[in-house]
Amino acid sequence: MQYYAQAQSNYKPPLIANENAYLGDVFSSEKINPDKPISCGFYRLEKGTPLVYTYTYDECKIIVEGSFTIEDETGKKVDAKPGDVFFFPKGAKITFTTEDYGLAFYTGQRKEGAA
Repeated sequence: MQYYAQAQSNYKPPLIANENAYLGDVFSSEKINPDKPISCGFYRLEKGTPLVYTYTYDECKIIVEGSFTIEDETGKKVDAKPGDVFFFPKGAKITFTTEDYGLAFYTGQRKEGAA
């Protein structure tokens, strides 16, 4: 077992895109299971430039704070709030926006840092 106390409020993900998109893995099983690793962590988006991301792996995401507008390449759009859960299949092109900020916890079937 590994334990990360108060990770939602203590872990600060690094800036990954634009001036307002932050993402960082808290844990990866890559060293334990290198053939089928999963990685999990936090994604934070602040008001500003939308993030458009094409997934190269399957991922589940739960909104834990704030809100997002999440839209896929087909035009399906959801105003996401805390408690909402999403599944993004490999190949999905997703646009994330927010009017203030949003914080989500994700688990993806990928190696550490491969987002």
